[in-house]
Amino acid sequence: MKSYLAAAIQMTSLPDLQKNLLQAEELIDLAVRQGAELVGLPENFPFMGEEAEKMALASEIAIESEKFLKTMAQRFQVTILGGGFPVPADSGKVYNTCLLVDRNGTELARYQKVHLFDVNVPDGNTYQESSTVKAGEHLPPVYPSKDFGVLGLSVCYDVRFPELYRHLSYKGAEVLFVPAAFTAYTGKDHWKVLLQARAIENTCYAIAPAQTGRHYGRRQTHGHAMIVDPWGTILADAGDGPGVAIAEINPDRLEQVRRQMPSLQHRVFI
Repeated sequence: MKSYLAAAIQMTSLPDLQKNLLQAEELIDLAVRQGAELVGLPENFPFMGEEAEKMALASEIAIESEKFLKTMAQRFQVTILGGGFPVPADSGKVYNTCLLVDRNGTELARYQKVHLFDVNVPDGNTYQESSTVKAGEHLPPVYPSKDFGVLGLSVCYDVRFPELYRHLSYKGAEVLFVPAAFTAYTGKDHWKVLLQARAIENTCYAIAPAQTGRHYGRRQTHGHAMIVDPWGTILADAGDGPGVAIAEINPDRLEQVRRQMPSLQHRVFI
């Protein structure tokens, strides 16, 4: 693992696949021009719209999203995480799928979101992700990258389940991806502190791409794509609008924090 710049991209995705992919391409280009070598896109980066429309377009979204990620990785010569897009499942539902692709356009790791957001939020919005999404059946993978360290995958609502991240750190993760489309209501109170907690308790960097703003109807997301260091320090925050949070991932800093706070070595229950 070397020192490198990582980017957490922040988007306002709409019910328009091509517009979203164009926005994503522009932000990847912006990140690369600032020196990023590892780039993360948020959950729902290719499409955010009504569930019925998403399901009708699911096959097209899946094909175009995977093609897009591989093309962008090759064009910009970066490793890219596509933080979540629908991939049809046998059940008639879709998997909320996260895909990691290297600079050659080769798939490195794939994760199907296991924790589904079925919540009545106090602001009056009701979310029933399981109505169209099939939960993944496997713990998220880690990918040992020579250049970028051991990368652990997750998606959005997963961040509320610390046992998932304990699994990733037990498997050697050094950098945690948390791509999200966090609701505006919950995000203002919980997003920052949850990311800091996951980074601190696992002494890992956290790269958290995010959705922001109003997408359709009453659907509004919190924003604040972030990169957090293993001590819980926020290194970059994209704020409220579309953009990029960029920060250095430094193996010396990781080693220093793990030496000063060797909690991973003191685990009793695994």
